[in-house]
Amino acid sequence: MRLAAWRGWCLSSPNYTTGIDAVSEWSSGLLSAEKPVLYAVGDGALGRIEIGPRLVTLIGGQPAVGKTALTTQLVFDALRLTPDLRCVIANCEMHFGALLDRQLARLSGVSLSDIRERELGDDGYQPRIDSGVAEIKSVADRLCFVRPPFDLGNVAQSVDAFVGGAEQVLLVVDYIQRFSVPDAKATKRDDINAAMSYLRSFADAGCAVMAIAAVSRQRGKSGSGYEGLGLASFRESSELEYSVDDAYILTGDIQTNQRLLKHVKARNSQAVDIALTFDGARQSFEAVADLAAEEWQA
Repeated sequence: MRLAAWRGWCLSSPNYTTGIDAVSEWSSGLLSAEKPVLYAVGDGALGRIEIGPRLVTLIGGQPAVGKTALTTQLVFDALRLTPDLRCVIANCEMHFGALLDRQLARLSGVSLSDIRERELGDDGYQPRIDSGVAEIKSVADRLCFVRPPFDLGNVAQSVDAFVGGAEQVLLVVDYIQRFSVPDAKATKRDDINAAMSYLRSFADAGCAVMAIAAVSRQRGKSGSGYEGLGLASFRESSELEYSVDDAYILTGDIQTNQRLLKHVKARNSQAVDIALTFDGARQSFEAVADLAAEEWQA
């Protein structure tokens, strides 16, 4: 049988691994009992979220549900819990000052509105502000924010320039639909397909990748809305579904503090939803202990 010759393909050399070599490599790792590298990203149920080298994790949700707040919380906790981790945040919608304001609200317990308006002098806030700022500064040397242009070529160059020879690297891209690729494609869908190929290649190089994505409204009996979001809800491209290792959708009524982090894809583990509360004033998420996720928004 000559498949390549039959199709007229001309390859410089074949690229494959025999079953014997594959099983040998696999069994060696199995018998070594060496666990996969995963970065701790929070306490309680939030610690189940798998973020690690060669993994792409996708988080989606409707506007204003708290996707960026949750992701940034996970990043700062990861930096706190893994001393050698370096993180690059590429956020095309929020200035780094706004992201740091949110973390200061979470870490200090002072409301985001007071921090944003800089009304901090008359309510005994200063000790809490000082403590929060000190905690942020303690990880600042391992954190950077990508500036425009917001294309994945600039993101890759920024990661290389900042992390140097570091082996533990976390990249956050928020929102993936807003980032261009070095060679723009014919359609937005093609661009998203290419963008996910870039993120996959970043992960294959050893980077941990978190991508935040918009979702599409769902059609229902009462019109379109954000009820019933699932894996097929990610906007623009099914490539978002196929290219990631884990996919989550953050759902909930934005008028309440209840949130549900739906685990809609798990390539390497069992999908488990996480019930959360969201303190919007302090931009802080907390897992709900001793409560099944399916009961949270019943």
